[in-house]
Amino acid sequence: MAGSPMITADLNDEPEFFNVSPNTVARLMREMNLKCKTVKKFVATTDSKHNGPVAPNLLNREFDVKEPNTVWVSDITYLKIGRKWYYLSVFMDLFSRSVIGWDLSDSLERFSVIKALNKAIMRRRPGKGLMVHSDRGIQYASKDFRKCLRTHGFVQSMSRKGNCWDNAVAESFFHTLKTQLIHHIRFSSVEEAERILFKYIEVYYNQRRKHSANGWKAPAHCEQAWHDLKKVA
Repeated sequence: MAGSPMITADLNDEPEFFNVSPNTVARLMREMNLKCKTVKKFVATTDSKHNGPVAPNLLNREFDVKEPNTVWVSDITYLKIGRKWYYLSVFMDLFSRSVIGWDLSDSLERFSVIKALNKAIMRRRPGKGLMVHSDRGIQYASKDFRKCLRTHGFVQSMSRKGNCWDNAVAESFFHTLKTQLIHHIRFSSVEEAERILFKYIEVYYNQRRKHSANGWKAPAHCEQAWHDLKKVA
């Protein structure tokens, strides 16, 4: 379940609920004993104890980006399918918080991250100079991943050691994904997990879920508004 600010934004899209306030929604949620879903679990996905090269923190928590395909952020999280742990790699456009590339794998090797990056590249066709930010995980420090960035003329940025706030947008996406979906469903097969993840990411999160950072617009609507302004200009 979403929190009161997001529910308020959804209600305000409807003419009959245009004047409903966040305080009213919060009060009604308390009266009905409605709360956001939240479950805490932890599985390590970041191995920063390696000898690979570490990029400087060029992003430096500058999360407000003026146009698409300027900065992408990436991270890896976990989910259980059957009795086995799988790992979800994602890339997000920092401008709109849109998930632009993702891959599900049974391994924490670099190949899944590279596959997710290539999906994002095929989808967006960004130009040279794009900044790609992540934590210091061994996957992002690998020779193959760095080669892919160089091939496309991208610039690499990494969070400071042990500082999750340097990659807060990607972390926030995974928190939302876990509390709204992953921790409340049992996946029986990879095919089922990929199908449900597709619906959540591509249909709900990118197209419908409103973000405070986007002025309470969904990522797709935020980017469409940007393109519409560019056409007018």
